[in-house]
Amino acid sequence: MGIELELRQRNTVVRRSYEHGETLALALDRLVPPGQGRLSQIDPYRDTRFTGSDAQAALPEVAALVDKCTSPFQEAALLDLAEMLRACAETPGGCLWFIGD
Repeated sequence: MGIELELRQRNTVVRRSYEHGETLALALDRLVPPGQGRLSQIDPYRDTRFTGSDAQAALPEVAALVDKCTSPFQEAALLDLAEMLRACAETPGGCLWFIGD
């Protein structure tokens, strides 16, 4: 199980992050309360799309999760996610795709 991230503008991939896939999936599974917030909508087995406003709303959730990390690997995965969410929120017409497997 893993989650890859792709920032797309229209149909073009502008940025991607595949480095933390498995760690990100496990961190979200362990740290995000079910049914609470935007991050709980991410399905590690299917693709999930966040718009710029979804990304903006999820940023404070990620910041709160960083404080709960139990390893430097989780922290790195969540900081990478935060950077991708920020980039999505700042990209006109951008969408962040969480590609599950």
